[in-house]
Parts: sequence; C-alpha cells; structure tokens
Amino acid sequence: MTFPERRIVQHRTDGQWEVVAPGSTRASSIAPTQADAISKARRILSKTGGELQIRGLNGVIRAQDTIAPGHDPRKSRG
Repeated sequence: MTFPERRIVQHRTDGQWEVVAPGSTRASSIAPTQADAISKARRILSKTGGELQIRGLNGVIRAQDTIAPGHDPRKSRG
C-alpha cells in the first residue's frame, strides 16, 4: 500500500517559511513568506498529487488541501 505524498508549510525559527515532507530533516523549499511557500508546495505536489498541510505561526494546522496530479494517464473522462 502506498501513501500519498504530503508536504507541510510551517514557520522556521529564522523567520522564513519552509516546505517539508513529514519525517524529513531537510526542507524541500524555503521561502520568505507563507504565500510563497504555499505556492512552492503546490508546485511540488502538482507532479504527483498529495496532501498539503498549512500551519500558522503557532504551529497549529490552519488549512489542508488535496492537490490533484498534474496529468491523468487515463484517456477516458471521469
């Protein structure tokens, strides 16, 4: 069983925002604003699809979103 990709946007101690995969010690991306980090996380997940979790300054989850894959290999609609 494979689990969907997941990325978390959270605030860093240096004041920037990071995009990180759960369990990872390194950030996938670092941005100066939360909006930039969310955009980068969506871009990362658009290739494979997955879950985006956005945390506020206090670390509490404030939003979650499911990102669809960038392309559907199926030829039929639906």
